[in-house]
Amino acid sequence: MNQAIEALIIAELTPLGYELVEVRQGGSKGRPVLDVRIDRTDLAKVQVGDCEKASRAIEARLDAEPGLIASRYVLEVSSPGMERPLRNAADWKRFVGRRAAVNAMALHGRHEMEIVAVEGEAGAELLRLRDGKGTEHSIALADVTDARLAFHWKP
Repeated sequence: MNQAIEALIIAELTPLGYELVEVRQGGSKGRPVLDVRIDRTDLAKVQVGDCEKASRAIEARLDAEPGLIASRYVLEVSSPGMERPLRNAADWKRFVGRRAAVNAMALHGRHEMEIVAVEGEAGAELLRLRDGKGTEHSIALADVTDARLAFHWKP
C-alpha cells in the first residue's frame, strides 16, 4: 500500500472522529480500487452516514493531490465488519472477553481464542489468550502475524 495514500486517509479521518482500521488497494493500474475500513473513535457503531462523511473527505483530498492515484479510481468506505482485524494493543484491549482467530507461530498456526488480557509495556505487550479447552496461553503481540475477531451466527 502506498504510504502517502494511507497518511492522507488518516489525516482526513482523524478530525472527523474516525480511525483507519484497514486500507486495501486492488483493481488495475488504470482503475485502482481503494477499500477503506473505518471505525469511530467514540466506539459507537459505524453507520452509513459515517461512511458517506469519510468518503467525501477522503475523495476531496485524493482529487486535490494529482498523481497520487489514477484519476479514475474507485473509493469504497465501510465499517470493519463483524470480523474486524486486530492490529495493535489498543484493539486487543478494546475487545477483551471476545473471541478472535489468531495466527501466531507460538500457537502453531491459526486458532480461535478468547482474549483474556493485554499486559506489559508499550512495544512489549503480552497477550493472554484462552483456548477452547480452557488453557491459557501467553504470547507476545509482536509474534501475532494476523488476527481478526471471530463471529458465529447463533441458530
